[in-house]
Amino acid sequence: MKRNIVIATIAAAALVSGGTATAFALGGDDEPSAAGKSSVQLKDDDGRTFDDRDDAYDDDRDDQDDRNDAREDAREDAREARGDKAENAAEAKGAKVSAAEAIAAALKATPGAAVSADLDDDNGGLVWDVDVVGKDGRTWHSVQIDPGTGKVLGSHVERDDDGDDTAEDARVAAAVKGASVSAGEAAKAAGGKGAVTSVDVDDDAARVGSWNVETTSADGTESHWNVDMASGKVTVDRTDD
Repeated sequence: MKRNIVIATIAAAALVSGGTATAFALGGDDEPSAAGKSSVQLKDDDGRTFDDRDDAYDDDRDDQDDRNDAREDAREDAREARGDKAENAAEAKGAKVSAAEAIAAALKATPGAAVSADLDDDNGGLVWDVDVVGKDGRTWHSVQIDPGTGKVLGSHVERDDDGDDTAEDARVAAAVKGASVSAGEAAKAAGGKGAVTSVDVDDDAARVGSWNVETTSADGTESHWNVDMASGKVTVDRTDD
């Protein structure tokens, strides 16, 4: 579950010459991304990051719209769809560290219960972003894991300053801590469906009872699954049908 809240004080941990160095800074929009430190930096065939390529697609699409040419628009849509699938495939292939392994690494650095794990691309830098609720059941942490090495790139504590998410956070934390099937186990359960690129709590229902898992096939096709928190049963997620 990705939480859209204001980030307060950050505690970023990095491995330095076999030791651990901890730095503290104030979080915000100008905070350097951990993805810039990732060992996995994705480039397309032209040497541009996929994000740069997406911008180029957007510019091309704008030109097509200006000409109001429906046929060219359709071709551009197909081209962009192929580009998206290529990007998905490259990200999944670039992550040598699996979702379950990233979760385990995050929990080793920050004990508690994993709430989500997402493979994120920031300007070509790939990183696992793992949300962990601490042992106190109240403190939420975001831990960034290098998808190439499994090392911790950084971490910070998230705080809900206005209190809007307090009740929802407590509900999700209780469900996760009481689940028979953990986020890591859910990732392993869905691993046979493709490369797992996201594990998240399904918090749309009145009762939190399953994990949402996203997988990517070798050709970049994304699929969505539900993994029951009690039994570990994997079923197709049809909510987007």
